[in-house]
Amino acid sequence: MNQAALGFRAHSGWTSLVAIALEDGSPMVLLRQRPQLVKTFTYEFRQPYHTAEKVPRSEARGVISHIQAEARGLAHQAIRSVQKRLLMEGYELQCGGLLLASGRPLPSLPQILASHALIHTADGELFRNVLLHACRRCGIEIFTAKESELMGEAGEELGLEPEEMKRRLADLGVGLGPPWTQDEKLASLIAWTSLAKRRSRKK
Repeated sequence: MNQAALGFRAHSGWTSLVAIALEDGSPMVLLRQRPQLVKTFTYEFRQPYHTAEKVPRSEARGVISHIQAEARGLAHQAIRSVQKRLLMEGYELQCGGLLLASGRPLPSLPQILASHALIHTADGELFRNVLLHACRRCGIEIFTAKESELMGEAGEELGLEPEEMKRRLADLGVGLGPPWTQDEKLASLIAWTSLAKRRSRKK
């Protein structure tokens, strides 16, 4: 069966998702989506740590846990649906890639809520961790890379110079129509890299 890979570039409350496969060594897009990771797409739910900052400290952890649990369910539904769809089209989805931020590990919740910069970071981390959790539930092996380091890691794995990678990523979107933004391009690149890594390990 043909192998496919998922790529994610997460945002607060949603993610860019691209599925690719290789044809004669070159990537092709099987599908792209922008699944929502919150049922109610409002600031309150899309920014869980910002929301927790505004409630009594005794309630903050509960607010975050509720949004996280909801997001985990939605992420699992979205990824499992893609997995089933691709399987019907003859593609086995067992690996993928997720872009990470470049920040340091987060401190305790009280320290996060005392820093506006850490609150922003924590919101992003929550949704990235939700996607990792959902992928594990679906049996998908996930490769992660910091966004600032992806081009270097991808170039080494794929044997391509940065300008050539950028050209090929732009070409992937030709004929697909919008959206084909930096979100889709980077999601495609990390999916392509994860598929190449998996294949190289199996040789």
